[in-house]
Amino acid sequence: MKMTMEYAIVDIETTGGNAGGSRITEIAIIIHDGKQVTDRFETLVNPEKEIPLPIFALTGINNNMVRDAPVFDAVAEKIYALLNNRVFVAHNVNFDYSFVRHQLEEAGYKWTARKLCTVRAVRKIRPGLPSYSLGNLCNSLNIILQNRHRAGGDADATAVLFARLLEWDTEGQIAKMIKKTATDQRLPPNLPPEDFEKLPEKPGVYYFYNQVREVVYVGKAVNLKKRVASHFSGHKTTPQRQNFLRDIHAITYEVCATELIALLLECIEIKKLWPLYNRSLKKFEAKYRLYSYEARNGYRYLAIGKLGKFQDSIEVFHSQYEGITLLQNISRQFEIDQNFCKYGTSAEGEMFHTTSSENVQNVEENNEKVALAINFVRNNRPTFAIIEKGRTPEEQSCIWVENGHFFGMGYIPYEIGITDIQEVKDYLTAYKSNQYIMQLLYSYAQKYPGKVFYQKRQSHKLKAQ
Repeated sequence: MKMTMEYAIVDIETTGGNAGGSRITEIAIIIHDGKQVTDRFETLVNPEKEIPLPIFALTGINNNMVRDAPVFDAVAEKIYALLNNRVFVAHNVNFDYSFVRHQLEEAGYKWTARKLCTVRAVRKIRPGLPSYSLGNLCNSLNIILQNRHRAGGDADATAVLFARLLEWDTEGQIAKMIKKTATDQRLPPNLPPEDFEKLPEKPGVYYFYNQVREVVYVGKAVNLKKRVASHFSGHKTTPQRQNFLRDIHAITYEVCATELIALLLECIEIKKLWPLYNRSLKKFEAKYRLYSYEARNGYRYLAIGKLGKFQDSIEVFHSQYEGITLLQNISRQFEIDQNFCKYGTSAEGEMFHTTSSENVQNVEENNEKVALAINFVRNNRPTFAIIEKGRTPEEQSCIWVENGHFFGMGYIPYEIGITDIQEVKDYLTAYKSNQYIMQLLYSYAQKYPGKVFYQKRQSHKLKAQ
């Protein structure tokens, strides 16, 4: 005999927006057997912390109202009994689910459930409505909504909405959504399932968009579908995660031939778009520079210092150590007196250096050596291409580095026979170089030398390894 599916329609009020740092102040649970309401439970909950004024202004629940209400632990057994072995239904379900699961776990109850988001369900069963917020849906669908922003009133309206959805669901969408393997069980409430379903299992870069179509996150993947799905797994309750999931309204992607190209494109796009939820690559900026200046005494100096905006640099470095090491090496190579090498100095006072040593080189000799060192640094950077497989068997991918700086990347049709390495530039999209990208490329070239073609090897026909 087939068991009847039962649903627990839930709404909560809280002290704030995340389950990790906020608490439930009110909960309402309505039990529905798929045909009618069979039970109802509603209570205020003492959150054991102050209710902020903005929350009171929204819900009308103040500290006096909850002072004598039961704490969550006192009603946890009742809540668990009502929810256990039932589908958890709520409007923007992940919000309510995260709070209830978190506080049940704190009370000693290990509980998980299949979820049904009425926002997602209405989008599927009644697409094209102007808004899917509970208040606007009730207006559009003529559902009575009393005691807005109170658990009981919102739960009652959600229960009516749920009953309507059961009537309208002629294609079995709800049954599909509540399967344990359904993508709806893990996708954010505002993300259309088709955006996720169309993701390929290939390397590439993906973009998350908010409600106004701004990119809020860029990521790279070896397998786009698996990587994106990993964002939605787990039950972390931090405010950052909950805000992040609520902000995802759409996904786009770009397939890349290799993980390296995906990594470079991710870096480029983060620098260009500066998405809200990307943090790690934003911090990676060159901090130091090698530069030259002429003091009032006529001598040219080489110096390592903090990188300032719009300042001319011979070379830039992520760490002061890298810069000092290079300056020490070239000063030895070109026999530059250490009096004219400054390590970690600021620009202040540089123009007023004096040199007291009687053994220092004359101005012309010193300045010529400094010029030769600068020329060496600028012209000793390699030019090379990294050639690998393409996105399809008909092409090969190419990353081009020119004079030690990332020039660009792209794809070359296989039927094009390239014998001069400079010809590949015609097929590439140019991008701005930075030190992080060059560290990635130098490291990759060292690890996979068979995929690297240097400019001096012009006679070699380029072919992916």
